[in-house]
Amino acid sequence: MNLKEFLDKINGIKDAAFSEIKASKDKETLEGVRVKYLGSKGLLSELSKAMLTLERQDRPEAGKTLNQTKEEITLEHKRAHQEVLKAPVSESDYIDVTLPGRRVPLGHRHLITRTSQEICHIFEKMGLTITEGPEVETDYYNFEALNFPQDHPSRDMQQTLFVGKELLLRTHTSCVQIRTMEKTPPPVWIVVPGKTYRRDDDLTHSPMFNQVEGLVVDKGITMADLKGMLAEFARQFFSQDTKIRLRPSFFPFTEPSAEVDIACVNCGGKGCRICKGSGWLEVLGCGMVNPALYKNVGYDPKTVTGFAFGIGVDRMAMLKYHLDNISRFYAGDVRYMRQFPS
Repeated sequence: MNLKEFLDKINGIKDAAFSEIKASKDKETLEGVRVKYLGSKGLLSELSKAMLTLERQDRPEAGKTLNQTKEEITLEHKRAHQEVLKAPVSESDYIDVTLPGRRVPLGHRHLITRTSQEICHIFEKMGLTITEGPEVETDYYNFEALNFPQDHPSRDMQQTLFVGKELLLRTHTSCVQIRTMEKTPPPVWIVVPGKTYRRDDDLTHSPMFNQVEGLVVDKGITMADLKGMLAEFARQFFSQDTKIRLRPSFFPFTEPSAEVDIACVNCGGKGCRICKGSGWLEVLGCGMVNPALYKNVGYDPKTVTGFAFGIGVDRMAMLKYHLDNISRFYAGDVRYMRQFPS
């Protein structure tokens, strides 16, 4: 490329830039023109690299002309920008400050969170204090201290989610019973909400589910106190005419132990498909604290007695709101959860 061809190219770029600047009617278009001609990768920057192909004696004049052209295009761009700023604002650009503000859409508590808080609040009114503990537990707190024998099926890898040789994801919130009694002398009145983990996955079971554990240890506590507390809980959570019954059962950490049923929330105890014609629905397990646990935490089983119970929050929510599939709680579908506003 010789000097004449170089200068002709500069003039051509200048004429094109001025034409496009003049045709621009808004800031966005003007900015596009600036980048196209004056940007670091613009046409003038690319042309400056072509100066190396000129004869050495022609480069000063070429450089002077190039810089002058940049200044002229820059000034023309600034002038056009000022004109655009002075242009009358269109009606669509006005902001009416007298209009009420747009509300930001707010979320609400998840149904499981709400149910867990409702359960805890009922027991708080009965004198229990909310306590929490770690979700990753040791074998000692999850099994051994709760009187689970070494060959208990729940200790098997097929039942429990282990994360190490002695570490596991807790299978219940009962671990917090031991942790609390180790640190606190009697009396102990606590309710323990939290997530638990087991190898279960079907319409009514999930590998991760929520539980609320209750523990009362004091002087003179009897099975009658346990039944009375659970009966009152059922009336407050479901309805005032809800009836309960206790059936003998077995848990390593309670003796005697019981399963608690409520009169079917669907048919009122008459018998239906939900309760399989029995009129009753199982909702939780409970029992008097096994004296073996007192020895593990340093309590004297001759001076104190107590009871414990465990409630599956997911199941309680399914019963109260007549849901049939536990997986809906964890599907992440906001539309589904909006059916149950806080």
